[in-house]
Amino acid sequence: MPTSALFFASYEFTKNSIQPRVHQNYAPLVHMFAASIGEVLACVVRVPMEIAKQRKQTYIGTQKRSILSILVECCTLAPLGTCLVCLKDNPPLERLWFQAYKVEGVRRGLYRGFLSTVVRDLPFSFIELPLWELFKRYVREHNDGQINSFQSALCGSLAGSIAAAVTTPLDLAKTRIMLAEDYAATRKLKVGPVLHTIYLESGLRGLFAGFLPRITAFGLGGFVFFGAYEYAKALCINFVENR
Repeated sequence: MPTSALFFASYEFTKNSIQPRVHQNYAPLVHMFAASIGEVLACVVRVPMEIAKQRKQTYIGTQKRSILSILVECCTLAPLGTCLVCLKDNPPLERLWFQAYKVEGVRRGLYRGFLSTVVRDLPFSFIELPLWELFKRYVREHNDGQINSFQSALCGSLAGSIAAAVTTPLDLAKTRIMLAEDYAATRKLKVGPVLHTIYLESGLRGLFAGFLPRITAFGLGGFVFFGAYEYAKALCINFVENR
């Protein structure tokens, strides 16, 4: 929810601020720029949450782990599950954050993989949002200038599936970087070399591992995501106009 709110608020604000000032032929460029602003802001929240989710999914042990403890531990150099501060019973929150900042800081822990996530999500948005807007424009042109939330959801589903297919390799690179256990040893990991390694290990098929599940998930997610957004947006507009 926070990432979606940040994305759409910044996307709509940027689009509505620039689009009236440029020719209609440049609308896709406006949508790309607006999407880039939205994605960068959304990643500020998304990256720490993804790190916590992935580390919790890959954690092996009997100790119960909260999201907060995982996020704090991500800021340390200690291997996952061995940080003495995090393993103490109910340590003070300020002590956890102080230790995290003192050992490695926020950028190398909570925001590890931030650049690779932005590199992955920006191409995705560059493809998805202009396609979504293009498909909606096509529907309006063949439907007396009207489009409902269901039609917008279908447009979003198709756009999301196409974007997911194209950006599958970038998602694989981001996942490998985020799951690297020791930042000190893997700080030189970059998207390009990681993709090259995957290609050498598994070829073209390796770069597109998980292709079908990814496009299916993003197709369904795009349907719900854009459909819910358009429906909620219409409700808000009607509420404001009828006040």
